[in-house]
Amino acid sequence: MQEKFDQLKQMAKDELLSVFSTKNLFELKTKYVGKNGEITALLRGMKDVPASERANFGKMVNDLKVEVSEMFNQKEIELKEKELAEKFESESVDVTLPGKINKNGSLHPLNLVKNKILDAFCGMGFEVFEGPEIDTDYYCFQALNIPKDHPARDMQDTFYITDNVLLRPHTSPGQVRTMEKKAPPIKILSPGRVYRADDDASHSPMFHQIEGLVVDKGVSLCDLKGLLDEFVRIMFDEDTKTRFRPSYFPFTEPSVEVDVTCCKCHGKGCSLCKGTGWIEILGAGVVNKKVLEMSGIDSNVYSGLAFGMGIERITMIKYGISDIRTLFENNVKFLKQFNRR
Repeated sequence: MQEKFDQLKQMAKDELLSVFSTKNLFELKTKYVGKNGEITALLRGMKDVPASERANFGKMVNDLKVEVSEMFNQKEIELKEKELAEKFESESVDVTLPGKINKNGSLHPLNLVKNKILDAFCGMGFEVFEGPEIDTDYYCFQALNIPKDHPARDMQDTFYITDNVLLRPHTSPGQVRTMEKKAPPIKILSPGRVYRADDDASHSPMFHQIEGLVVDKGVSLCDLKGLLDEFVRIMFDEDTKTRFRPSYFPFTEPSVEVDVTCCKCHGKGCSLCKGTGWIEILGAGVVNKKVLEMSGIDSNVYSGLAFGMGIERITMIKYGISDIRTLFENNVKFLKQFNRR
């Protein structure tokens, strides 16, 4: 009998050597000392043991069960310590590593420039009016002295929705709507998205403009010069100068193209200004009397000045960007350059 007990003990001991997880240990423990385990089953055979030997037999079974259980408990302690150490190792944190920094976002360069333009002119008393992006032919062209048969229509590559409805090619309709609703004096900016069928390194089918309008008594080209002189000093630097060149726009007369001294070389000539020292930034002029009259303003009493600029163009000049498409690619490496405080 003792030989059978020693054999069971040795079998349990041998099998413990191949146990490497608490799950397998539990299964092995159930096999030997569980409710239906091999050692527990020995007690069921007590009825076959002579009455005089039953007490001793029961004691031997219990002693075996205690010894084997103690072996399992010791193994369980070893396995749990090992598993805990492995868990600590896998979940360890190197406190010497640099911490994670939450990077702050920043405004897009177009918004940076737009806000600076708005701040510059609002500081000079301008109000902001934003008109609809889908407008009628009347407000986009006819009310600006550009009738359907006018040659200037060829200068606009326009997206038409119907014969009379279109995506605005400029923000000038906002000026007309303001003059219709508000009596002079008027001093407004009209910013927003505009659309033209053009796409290359210097043009985009969708871009942004800001146009300004002043209507009051005695407004002249001299006022326009002083206004823009102050603006370019705020936008670029104190040494920036402006230059007017005669031009033509149906809605202004006289009309001018406005150049500024190159912000990179300060007028000496470089690759940005193509050696001229000057860069064109916007178009402007004195508001055509026909435009005033069509909006219900007496051109004999009031005069006006208007100017318009592309925000992309100002941005490209200010930051030395050569391709307008870069501004719309959402390239984080490019955009993070502007997150500087």
